[in-house]
Amino acid sequence: MSAERDLDTLLRTMTPELQDGVFVFCSIAAEDGCPATLTPLLLFREREGITLVVRREEAERAGLPYQFASRLITLSVQSALDAVGFLAAVTTELAAAGISVNAVSAFHHDHLFVPEHRAAEALQLLRDLSAPSVVD
Repeated sequence: MSAERDLDTLLRTMTPELQDGVFVFCSIAAEDGCPATLTPLLLFREREGITLVVRREEAERAGLPYQFASRLITLSVQSALDAVGFLAAVTTELAAAGISVNAVSAFHHDHLFVPEHRAAEALQLLRDLSAPSVVD
């Protein structure tokens, strides 16, 4: 399957899926490295340290402080890495409802971390955004 670039097609076919679990963001010193007991969904190196996104229970077991308890929504359409405007349209919709989002673009799909307590609302907004418009 080739990756999609057309914004209208991306929005119409994004099929948002809520993933199981609660994820949190942790920061560790670069020299400490990732603890072997963790299985991070995401690891990103910055000048200030390493950001890990892990399941909340993993962070708690490891004794890591964390922020932003969130649910993960995957946009199942295979978006091209150079597609223009897709995440802007999606995050604008969530922002209009006052829902914060941390977006991650991976090779095959885009992923949205939204506050745990607003996940159902975010999922519905995204489903509504992808629904065909009804013209009178």
